[in-house]
Amino acid sequence: MSQNNIAVSVENLEKRFGSFTAVNKINFSVPAGEVFGFLGPNGAGKSTTIRMLCGIISPTGGSGQVGGFDIIKEQNKIKEHIGYMSQKFSLYNDLTVEENINFYSGIYKIPKQDKKERFDSVIHAAGLEGMEHSLTATLPGGWKQRLALGCALLHKPKIIFLDEPTSGVDPITRANFWAVIKKLADEGVTVFVTTHYMDEAENCNRMVLIYHGTIIAMGTPQEMKTNCMKNEVIEIALPDSQSWLGKISKLETIKEAALFGSNIHAVVYDSLRAINEVKEFFKKEMIEGAKVNKIIPSLEDVFVYSIEEYDRSTLKKD
Repeated sequence: MSQNNIAVSVENLEKRFGSFTAVNKINFSVPAGEVFGFLGPNGAGKSTTIRMLCGIISPTGGSGQVGGFDIIKEQNKIKEHIGYMSQKFSLYNDLTVEENINFYSGIYKIPKQDKKERFDSVIHAAGLEGMEHSLTATLPGGWKQRLALGCALLHKPKIIFLDEPTSGVDPITRANFWAVIKKLADEGVTVFVTTHYMDEAENCNRMVLIYHGTIIAMGTPQEMKTNCMKNEVIEIALPDSQSWLGKISKLETIKEAALFGSNIHAVVYDSLRAINEVKEFFKKEMIEGAKVNKIIPSLEDVFVYSIEEYDRSTLKKD
């Protein structure tokens, strides 16, 4: 892949705050037009990485480029060529919808002759016709989200960074938002998105999993599910699964188990042996209506497994 087709790349990127390492010498690249997921639990280093890529803070070490611009030497140029939307929606609640759009038009230096067309496009895309003079603070979460995205796209950037963009909004709004993201990618926009919703991550072309500032897994959703899991996964459906989780976790064939919705997902060494042992457990405990099946791991299974494997390997080193 030619360097010209790479929208974002980092090499040994590092950020320390005193003795604390927030981002630990990470490496990845993002081709233009890709939806790239940056996944990890809270405090993993996601937002710190985005802030370095957006030219908001400087790295402690390593290098990187965004849109062909150096993240250390050309931070202002990066800011002119990207869109950025944070989980707080980057809006001013004490301004009206119209005032927020006009403010960002000024920030992005939209030419005077283009301002009305861009303004109208944001209002239409956000479904805010007739709401132009409403205070932003009064808008429902989904409308704020669409307005914030519209403001981030006012200057028609080719790369957009979305930091937990669906945090705190309902599932329908999240689904609609992802439809917009896919449309942007189809139009050639590179979308770099952080999320801790694993169902959302399925929409990404590729992703990395970061934990304690270190990238511990990388690939397409399918690669993550087939390559990262060295063990098999079974799903156990039984009444009041939470109360049975402890006992099931202690079965000999179960490596680890966790609640997954109303069911239990268990990582196992051998699915056939594990299924037989779980069925024997059902008989012994006289649990009726319970089921157990081998399943394809979900991204959430991969997420939990990868983090626990990392923790185990770190403990061994210590």
